[in-house]
Amino acid sequence: MKKKPEDPAQRFTLRSAFPIGHRSWHLAAHMASRAVILLPLGILTLLIGMAIYHWTEGLPWSDAFLNAAMLLGGMGPVDTLHTIAGKWLAGFYALFAGVVFLVVAGVMLVPVIHHVLQRFHLESGDETTGQDH
Repeated sequence: MKKKPEDPAQRFTLRSAFPIGHRSWHLAAHMASRAVILLPLGILTLLIGMAIYHWTEGLPWSDAFLNAAMLLGGMGPVDTLHTIAGKWLAGFYALFAGVVFLVVAGVMLVPVIHHVLQRFHLESGDETTGQDH
């Protein structure tokens, strides 16, 4: 019996183009839930930086946002600082923003690292111990 040719529209699906299993969606859901939990920390940190730049250096809110966002993203400040208090506060904010950046990146990557370690353990664990888990 001759095989009927497939319809080209039925051959190409989003799932065939991007084969993502159930485990990958579970991993993405974990990362999304962590992003939602960390969002208030990021917003609060950004507002603190904006307040420092606005009130100590007299920058407009848009420039204060730019400087705080650049520091929080790990890039560095844009405008030069003119007051001693502004320099001190911006320095402490830069240290604080760096720690927040590392915490957010670490917490967001925990599900990925756990997934990779779990997959490695499942592949090599049975061979080394000889036991079923």
